Amino acid sequence: MEVSLSFLTIFYTKLRYNYSEIILLSTRRLIKILCLLLACLMKPLAVCRKLKKPVRCPPISNKLLFLSASELARKIRRKEISSEEVVSVYIARCREVNPVINAIVQDRFEAALIEARNVDNFLKNQKKTEDELEQNLPLLGVPVTVKESIGIEGMSNSAGVKWPIPKIAFEDADVVRRTRLAGGILLLVSNTPEMCMCWETYNNVKGTTKNPYDTRRTPGGSSGGEAALLGSGASVLSLASDIGGSGRLPAMFCGVFGHKPTPGWVSVSGHMPGSDDKNWPSFFCIAPMTRYAQDLPMLLKIISQDPQVSERLSQKVELKKLRYFYMDCKSNKGIINSIDKDVKSTIKKLTKHLENIYGVTVQKIKLKELEDAFEFSTISIVQIDGVESIFMKGNNPKEWKSVNLEILKYLCFLSPHNFHAIFYGVIKKTVDMLPKSFKQRMIEKNSAVKKHLEDLLGDDGVLICPTFSTSAFFHYEMLQNVYYSTFMTIFNSLGFPVTQCPMGLSENGLPIGLQIAAKPNCDHLTIAVAQEIERTFGGWQAPPSSEGAI
Repeated sequence: MEVSLSFLTIFYTKLRYNYSEIILLSTRRLIKILCLLLACLMKPLAVCRKLKKPVRCPPISNKLLFLSASELARKIRRKEISSEEVVSVYIARCREVNPVINAIVQDRFEAALIEARNVDNFLKNQKKTEDELEQNLPLLGVPVTVKESIGIEGMSNSAGVKWPIPKIAFEDADVVRRTRLAGGILLLVSNTPEMCMCWETYNNVKGTTKNPYDTRRTPGGSSGGEAALLGSGASVLSLASDIGGSGRLPAMFCGVFGHKPTPGWVSVSGHMPGSDDKNWPSFFCIAPMTRYAQDLPMLLKIISQDPQVSERLSQKVELKKLRYFYMDCKSNKGIINSIDKDVKSTIKKLTKHLENIYGVTVQKIKLKELEDAFEFSTISIVQIDGVESIFMKGNNPKEWKSVNLEILKYLCFLSPHNFHAIFYGVIKKTVDMLPKSFKQRMIEKNSAVKKHLEDLLGDDGVLICPTFSTSAFFHYEMLQNVYYSTFMTIFNSLGFPVTQCPMGLSENGLPIGLQIAAKPNCDHLTIAVAQEIERTFGGWQAPPSSEGAI
């Protein structure tokens, strides 16, 4: 009897796993076929866009715009420059570039100037030492820009949705409150795709945000407004967000730094959309974006809710004592079938630099389990319940309107929503209908990869990999490239910290970059490598302009 039960158990387990594999392979093939069809449909449009001339951003003419936030804060504390001067310069730059990139949803320029004057008056009369000011008000007088989905009291918080009544934030999000307490001056809220549910940035309220390096191309999404402002020199510090790479893809496409922190380090309260699902903060995070790597630890310390983060980020990292690993499409074909030569070159450049300068060995890794990374990472994220969406009935995210009706309205040009926001409903309903055994199998695969990488990296290892397969593509081409998001999404499902680092410009003059990942709570390692990359390869480079930049 026991033998029979054992045999049945083994048979059932194998049947269950085979059934899961059939669903997995079928899903993968279907997605690839759809991507191919979309690519064929979009090809003529892409050709037309190539024929258009990109509009150039005005040249950066003020040297203050080339200083890091850390340098600006230091000069303001020393009264070498005034906060009003810095804020005025950034407001002027925002006004200069926004007609080109279309990134600003709502500004608070007048309020920001008043706050800057108050900072200058405070510095004239206060008696604290420079060290005391740095300790208590590290961002004193420095301008900060914020993604519209993150609440600033009294500012638009619609997240790109054409609501019957525009949504206004009634209070500051936690990260905004902490930024204010550190002395930061908030300038504006920037554009996002509808409900932040796209790797591009366009909606029916504000329109399309453009890449400052080539306006024919996307800045990425969903933090595309922030990335475009940073890349064009109109911002130096940014509060953005990341689920599935929505903070890192724009950072790569616009040539800046984007960091996805360890889950729990930064509060996610005050973001639109949000969720009451207990797993939401494990996948979604508020993500700092900066033009300079040296500013990442400062901003992360300021917005963190965990008192141990500051100590962790202050740890000295000796790069020669770290262990280095890398992976690409050849070692993990299930993730991405190909990456272009510019992206391959960035990985090669970095690995050679580390080996030549620090005498380390950068090991190539291959994980068979990563062949299913797109599926298990996507399913892990989409399984989250109670996420605010366009399908909400009233303010209850758990009560949905009809997805089919919204699709029909869209096809009849009667829907006020964009395709990607509607498509979320299709994906969510599809995932909800999948067999529990299949979804459990995906969770198991995700857990197995997480354990393997945690064991491999330990507390002194980092992983180098592409951020995306190519530089920025033309507008409205993300759906056909959706598979290439896997190198980003995987780190949300694993809960690993990861930093996107710019590595210069491609042959086409577009930013390219790569990611540095580490075990949870090892953000200081990825940021230390990012700072080394900035020192060696130059970091952010100003976008081309018709007149040239200083």
